[in-house]
Amino acid sequence: MTQTSENVTWLTQSGYDQLKAELEHLTGPWRVEIAQKIEAAREEGDLKENAGYHAAKEEQGKGELRVRQLTQLLERAKVGEAPTDTGVVAPGMVVTVAFDGDPDDTMVFLLGSREAAGDLDIYSPQSPLGRAIDGRKVGDDATYELPNGKKASVRIVEVKPYTG
Repeated sequence: MTQTSENVTWLTQSGYDQLKAELEHLTGPWRVEIAQKIEAAREEGDLKENAGYHAAKEEQGKGELRVRQLTQLLERAKVGEAPTDTGVVAPGMVVTVAFDGDPDDTMVFLLGSREAAGDLDIYSPQSPLGRAIDGRKVGDDATYELPNGKKASVRIVEVKPYTG
């Protein structure tokens, strides 16, 4: 598969290491643990009415989905340095925007991968808001289309590199 900027996920080395460690845990110790839970529940008897068995199988399914997500993400990840403080909106930057120019109606988020940050809201560079603000700087206005077809406008209030 050819990598384009649309399907590459940029990660810092620490972000990559964290996701790699999660994948290693899920494909090693976690798989052993969930298999033991399923076997213990299976030994309880009738599987049709065994809530513990069904819960363990559901947990296994969610874990295996996460393994696939992490594997795909890490396959297309590019590891690089955190962006420099240029004041320009780009992936890896924490952005504060004011809706309709109202300084009291603001939102702070990371422009980047949903895997890259803990507590911050995250918007993809490919999202309507991400595309509208990418490359802009503090004081610039941008308009983008909402899912309902209406337009929303924002003013860039602050841009700073994500430091983890």
